[in-house]
Amino acid sequence: MKRLSLGFCSALLPLTALSTFSHAQSYPAKPVRLIVPFAAGGPVDTVARLLAPRLSESWGQQVVIDNRAGANSIIGSEVAARAPADGYTLLIVSAGFAINVSLQPKLPYDSLRDFTPITTVAFGPGILVTHPSLPVRNLKELIAFARARPGALTYGSSGAGAPTSHLGMELLKSTAGLNIVHVPYKSMAPALTDILGGQVHMGIPTINVTVQHVRSGRLRAMGVTSLTRSPIMPDVPPLAEAGMPGYEATNWTLILGPAGFPAAIAEKIHADTAKALQAQDLRDRYTAAGMEARSLPFAQVAEHVRSEIAKWSRVVKASGAKPEG
Repeated sequence: MKRLSLGFCSALLPLTALSTFSHAQSYPAKPVRLIVPFAAGGPVDTVARLLAPRLSESWGQQVVIDNRAGANSIIGSEVAARAPADGYTLLIVSAGFAINVSLQPKLPYDSLRDFTPITTVAFGPGILVTHPSLPVRNLKELIAFARARPGALTYGSSGAGAPTSHLGMELLKSTAGLNIVHVPYKSMAPALTDILGGQVHMGIPTINVTVQHVRSGRLRAMGVTSLTRSPIMPDVPPLAEAGMPGYEATNWTLILGPAGFPAAIAEKIHADTAKALQAQDLRDRYTAAGMEARSLPFAQVAEHVRSEIAKWSRVVKASGAKPEG
């Protein structure tokens, strides 16, 4: 009897796999909700709204954007974590999702256990810029100048926990052994205004809002925070090439589902997203917004989330960063 039961179960295995595959092939059979845990008009919302029509067209079903802003993406992320794992609720997050693990004292979900990483969408590097009043023209000169004047220089950011403008600079400081004073702002716009005016010495804004000021000479570019050059400013080297080997601090966007998300459907969403991101017009629109369209291989997505959580945990701890509010 036991032998018969084992044989019966073995026979069911390929049938189950076939059913899962069939379900994925027919997916989606109804509209898909894409939760954006930020207000409309922000960087993550922009990424989502550029991608959603491409997936809608590919699937023959509408991808509905659901903005659930609040608590630095925690509110919307919790909604997604508690949603049915049926393939019809997705969540798009930024690098703040990984940073929240160590920055926030208590999350209402486990960032690894309660989600299924599916695909990256875009990576947004920053660019380290200085006011021309600083007598430095490259990263090595800046590091030497700052080391000789501990605590005398300042940098502006968009607030505690920002992946590039705050923690990206803290990563640079800890790596190079620098003492540069942090001046937080409510957003990067007023910070950039004060960098331009010389009230603070430097910062790491996004490339798309900075390029005009670098080209006009109002700011000096030290390097971009990605490992590769930006198509917007190809003449500016990565900081990793300019004297900080291995340095990388980008604000990525990534799509997840709830825990238990069907693997075959996750792979289909990944493949369809990767295909959509090959369209040159979509890539150009992301570039204009200061981002690079890039879908990591499916097998690398979960590891990317884990490594980013570990990386930013070290930076948060070293910097002593605390949540705002």
